Amino acid sequence: MMMSLKQKAVRLAVMSTAHDDFEKVLNAYANFKLSDKAMGEDMVQDTFTKTWSYLLKGGKIHVMKSFLYHVLNNLIIDEYRKRKTTSLDVMIENGFEPSEDESARHVDQLDGAAVLSLIKRLPLKYQKAMNMRYIRDLSLKEMSAETGESKGTIAVHLHRGTMKLRVLYKGVR
Repeated sequence: MMMSLKQKAVRLAVMSTAHDDFEKVLNAYANFKLSDKAMGEDMVQDTFTKTWSYLLKGGKIHVMKSFLYHVLNNLIIDEYRKRKTTSLDVMIENGFEPSEDESARHVDQLDGAAVLSLIKRLPLKYQKAMNMRYIRDLSLKEMSAETGESKGTIAVHLHRGTMKLRVLYKGVR
């Protein structure tokens, strides 16, 4: 669609008025969102450039202020996304060396061994329930099918066994 000189002049007047009316508030908003005055000013200029481009292509803008804020918000979001990405390769080049902390895993293994030995001190019905649930990793339904007891009964055995185990574990530590 070819635009006449008169249409172009009208759009230029609209943009000039919008720039005069909204530049300061858009700069303040961008500065607040980005915490970088220079970058905020660049984004506001990009906002007006994109808006001008949209108008030249024949786009219609009903409320200029909301359109400008919409464009500026999209630019700010794009900037946030750019900032967040950091390549692992770049981090390694800068001296970062990924490693795993094995100490927590060792403590868990030691605690697990202690708990397994304490399960043997529980009454037989609790030992059996704890063994099926936490060592063999059976569900309540599977445990019920194997023992012939209801799921509720098995859940009670597990709960009571856990409470007794907790008391025994505190006594050992």
